[in-house]
Amino acid sequence: MLTGRSPSPPSSDRVRPDVAVVGAGPIGLAIAWRCAARGLRVVVHDPAPGSGASAVAAGMLSPVAEAYFGERQLTGLLLASAARWPAFADELTEASGAELGHRTEGTLMVGLTADDLAEARRLWAYQQGLGLPVTPLRPTELRDREPALAPRVRGGALAPTDHQVDPRLLVPALRTAAQRAGAMLVPRAVRHLSEVDARVTVVAAGCGAATLTGLPVRPVKGQILRLRAPGVAAPGFRHVIRGYADGEQVYLVPRADGEVVLGATVEERSDTTVTAGAVLRLLRAGVDLLPELAEYDLVETVAGLRPGTPDNAPILGPLPDRPDVLAATGHHRHGIVLTPVTADLIADLATTGVADPLLTPFRPGRFTGAEPGPGAADPTR
Repeated sequence: MLTGRSPSPPSSDRVRPDVAVVGAGPIGLAIAWRCAARGLRVVVHDPAPGSGASAVAAGMLSPVAEAYFGERQLTGLLLASAARWPAFADELTEASGAELGHRTEGTLMVGLTADDLAEARRLWAYQQGLGLPVTPLRPTELRDREPALAPRVRGGALAPTDHQVDPRLLVPALRTAAQRAGAMLVPRAVRHLSEVDARVTVVAAGCGAATLTGLPVRPVKGQILRLRAPGVAAPGFRHVIRGYADGEQVYLVPRADGEVVLGATVEERSDTTVTAGAVLRLLRAGVDLLPELAEYDLVETVAGLRPGTPDNAPILGPLPDRPDVLAATGHHRHGIVLTPVTADLIADLATTGVADPLLTPFRPGRFTGAEPGPGAADPTR
């Protein structure tokens, strides 16, 4: 167990860190920030901070729209983290002096065709059954909120508590906050955990956690597009749009600077090649929902690798055979929304040695049968 002390960065390389974080994406940097703010000596290892999945991510904070069948405990974790985001964003902005692109207009979920709407309504009914804030809207009500939506859209729903943040602003802000709190960044890769000397090691290396820990983390490819409204105008819509368009699921995330993020594919592949077919499908679905996108500039096509797990839930907590090694990986589609709760839970564990009960369903031991997993008590699974 570690005990807190006043912040004091290592004075030399011979001082053993309290916490070594492997990986400088949003999860790793947020953990480093929280640990350093508690007075621990923290070192972060990463040759290219922020170059992983977060560089591609859209940044949706969507615990409601991402509440899927059979994932009730994961939904609970998403809700707990999303509830922390407003205070987390305010604290991070103050600590870093940077804006995060945190927006709270809410999310519209829409269906283009009758079949799309029927599929969407099935999920909305499940979400409403969990007590989540989902308000069905008629087509006229949708267009009252977003006039740019296509006249063909058959219906939708509002998730007012599903927000967004810009990951490309978030990561630099977290790096600044962590370093100001006393964390040191070491720009090198860690190939084996034996290369790290610290009282506690946190593996927040995304897909790289599989090699370091043996945990079942696999790459899940996602292709994404970035468009820009003509001139210097903001996009012609304010809400995040998540839609079904002729069976294709897409999301559109508007930024204040005119950018629109359009995504994303979900592919069981480990390459980062952008394919013409994926670009075609995403653009077709996006333009079907918001016709004005056809006039936007296409400024970036990119693919990234999400760290997926067998049950789609993150892996959080000590390795069964290495209590001094804490996993913070496997966040799949949810890395940005889960950043605050992951950072708090892992930092608390590194500081006190006591695991919060929220961690129990997500601990690494569930894959060895040592502990129940997040679907064990879920009757809908």
